[in-house]
Amino acid sequence: MVATAAFGLESVVARELKALGYDNALVENGRVVFSGTERDIARTNIWLRCADRVLIQMGRFPASDFEELFQGVRAIPWGGYISSTGAVNVTGRSVRSTLTSIPACQSVVKKAVIESMKKRYRLESFSEDGPASGIEFSLQNNVASVFMDTTGPGLHKRGYRTGTGQAALKETLAAGLVYLSRWRPGTPFVDPFCGSGTIAIEAAMIGRNVAPGMKRRFASEQWKFIGPEIWEDVRRHAGKEEKRAALDIRASDIDDSVLIKARHNARHAGVLPSVTFERRDVKDLAFDTEKGIVVCNPPYGERSGDKEAAGELTKKMREAFDQARGWSLFIFSGLEDFEKYYGKRADSNRKLYNGRIKCYLYGYTAGDRR
Repeated sequence: MVATAAFGLESVVARELKALGYDNALVENGRVVFSGTERDIARTNIWLRCADRVLIQMGRFPASDFEELFQGVRAIPWGGYISSTGAVNVTGRSVRSTLTSIPACQSVVKKAVIESMKKRYRLESFSEDGPASGIEFSLQNNVASVFMDTTGPGLHKRGYRTGTGQAALKETLAAGLVYLSRWRPGTPFVDPFCGSGTIAIEAAMIGRNVAPGMKRRFASEQWKFIGPEIWEDVRRHAGKEEKRAALDIRASDIDDSVLIKARHNARHAGVLPSVTFERRDVKDLAFDTEKGIVVCNPPYGERSGDKEAAGELTKKMREAFDQARGWSLFIFSGLEDFEKYYGKRADSNRKLYNGRIKCYLYGYTAGDRR
């Protein structure tokens, strides 16, 4: 099995898998490889917060030409996984391989899958009007890896976010920022640029141990080899794992319209009682506890506002955060020369991507803010 991950979040996904009991996880670029059963397909889809999707690796073989690709794919017993009415959708990529035409490779892979299914079902054609099966191939250095996508729409599609701000983060990235801050329930948590509330909502779901996939469905729920009783049992156990602990999570913004969306999203996620939303300018923040954590995604001029305004906001942010001597700060920004505008080098930084925008998570540990 493979949990795919955005650049920079692979180790976070590996930690998630280890916490779920998968001690054999192997970190690679853009993915984490581990072993599991049919039940683990349901369990990882429902529980992983930072992964993009969960795949099953079906085969790996040399493929320097179309014949090798066709024979390798056809040798996989697809009829044991795809129903006779199943729809087959093929996507893929090629890196440093002689087979460079993705459309041609897609056609070869699908033809090979159908040929394999013909052998199993003893049919010459298939209606493809049943449950969809996403098949992915990756060609790298003339070696093909073939996968089935168990997730369908990406894992960031939690199902709670119906209203978003102009530059909303994916839920998976927001959860990753919370994990990277090392925040623990019981510690005050503040997001002073909350927008549609995604970071605060993900923190609340982590703090209450709410499984992020509880409110949605997955492609593999329709597959014949994973019984519905497995999904029902995993969801039942996940519901029992939820906690009702009190959390001190505060989210603010200067825009009333996005705060309306944020409260709606938190209510839909079932965590509204755990988050305090209020209209407040960052300069008016009150740090009324000795310790806490700030995790935020302020405007940085790429998707909302302009860079000059983002730079001025960063200077104002520094003035506000200087009042929080015992707090740790984690600022996610794509603003070039962020540290120059902020006026202080970060104690740590981690490169991540917000879509295609290169960003860094700048960390300032608790202590002197000079």
